[in-house]
Amino acid sequence: MARQEFDIEELVSQIQRGAIRLPEMQRGYVWQGTKVRDLLDSLYRGYPSGTILTWESPLEAPIVTGDFAIDVDKEIPHQRYQLLLDGQQRLTSLTAIIRGKPVKVKNRINPIEILFNLEHPDYITIHTEIDIDDEDNAEDTIEEKDELQKEMTFALSSKKLKASPHWVAVGEVLNTNDNKEFLEAAGVTGWDDPRYNKYNDRLIKLRNIKSYKYDVYVLDSKKSYAEVTEIFVRVNSSGVRLKGSDLALAQITAKWSGSLKLFEEYQKKCYEAGFDIEIGTLVRNLVVFATGQSQFKRVNELSTEALKEAWEKSKAGFDYAMDFLKSNVGIDSSILLSSPYILITVAYFKNNHSSPEEIANLRKWVLLANMKGRYSRASSETYLNKDLKAKNENGLDTMFTDLRAQFGRLNVEAEDITAIDSRSNYFKTMFMAFRKDEAKSWGDGLIISFKHSSVKHKIQFHHIFPKSLLKGQNEEKINDISNLAFIGGGVNREISNKEPSDYLEVIKNKYGEKALTLQQIPIPINEENFWELGKYDVFLTKRRALIIARLNEFLEG
Repeated sequence: MARQEFDIEELVSQIQRGAIRLPEMQRGYVWQGTKVRDLLDSLYRGYPSGTILTWESPLEAPIVTGDFAIDVDKEIPHQRYQLLLDGQQRLTSLTAIIRGKPVKVKNRINPIEILFNLEHPDYITIHTEIDIDDEDNAEDTIEEKDELQKEMTFALSSKKLKASPHWVAVGEVLNTNDNKEFLEAAGVTGWDDPRYNKYNDRLIKLRNIKSYKYDVYVLDSKKSYAEVTEIFVRVNSSGVRLKGSDLALAQITAKWSGSLKLFEEYQKKCYEAGFDIEIGTLVRNLVVFATGQSQFKRVNELSTEALKEAWEKSKAGFDYAMDFLKSNVGIDSSILLSSPYILITVAYFKNNHSSPEEIANLRKWVLLANMKGRYSRASSETYLNKDLKAKNENGLDTMFTDLRAQFGRLNVEAEDITAIDSRSNYFKTMFMAFRKDEAKSWGDGLIISFKHSSVKHKIQFHHIFPKSLLKGQNEEKINDISNLAFIGGGVNREISNKEPSDYLEVIKNKYGEKALTLQQIPIPINEENFWELGKYDVFLTKRRALIIARLNEFLEG
């Protein structure tokens, strides 16, 4: 194994001209912007950043290659090239930053943009992340995130930071050799400015990232694809960067050339059907149909023909599972799914339940497993294997017994939905129950759905008692799902932070009580007005009871 040394600029150039390519065994690009930011921070400080592993391609046996997540120049036919085995995430990120190219990965359309702080402190700052779970106070959350990033050296781009004179775009700096423009934009007008040397030195140091040298280890071209795959598996299994499904995928592509393209085509079909499924889930489903269990340890024993046969069966099963979840259960999107393992279980049970009673029981099991989080906790693979094994034993009877053993009871009680927020599986089930009742967003008359295309009608999680009015309450109590309703974005903004005693009365008078009761919002009778701000606890108790009753009815069909 030869060892070479290349700086980042040369490695990026090799990727651009096709001298470095991806073997089919490689997974796709998965890094988020925060990972790119942290990589740049490490390179800027000169910290170790790992090594690169490649394989000199054999000319006599062309290797099926995959696609980088960025556009590269047209590959030169018959050119000798190296296949990238370890370092894809880093080099793809750096190519995107240095070349200003968009990364083709889900939820990303624009190029990754990282900003550099000319006024950064000399000490290292902890990179705190903020998640936006609902849109009631999204702007406040973004402002809070900007505030936290002020002390960072690198930060994800935002309008506020970008408008600040001492924040500069990393990509722009790396693509120029002159600091004058950046210094002037920061208000530095001449050599006598006390900030001149500091800013100028930091820009030079930032630009020197391109000169950071990686050790590149090159495997001999005489090694077989199977041998290289084994090396790939061993190298990547030593860390946490690749999951078991990624390593299994490498072994499958070593035996079955072109299989990754088939998996990607079917993944696209799933996405179009509403299910954003990872390749790893499809690989696991394939293994289930090939071996009757979900662990990847037996992948290496499977022949190419066995893999092909199992793939066709697994596709048919997955098609059935997606259709069953959409038509019989009401789960028509990954948003409502607690774990993709539920799809695998239903796929494996394909056509195994034909009577109306069996279909009804399978629906109930799916709803319960999804709501309770059957595969959302530790040992999820163990639970999956138990359910797969049940197909050949007592089927659903065994599966229901295992659910009870795991959770104790299968109905919904007050303790299950108290102080839980919109991330809960109970909340997803609540949405499905309300949607089945054809609950509508107040004001626009549209049945609630996550698939509305207009921003105005897109469903948001509305706090019935606005967060800004519940001062002194803890976060869990404010975000309790009994305080959440589903309405369109336009209506949500119109309500803003009005008191429920004001706007709920208007909705009741204008659209009728049913507009509220279909979302299990209790209606005050006589003089007991628990819509008033001081009666929040009373409101939560009453609505929670209504939600529990509706969920238990919904689970029974």
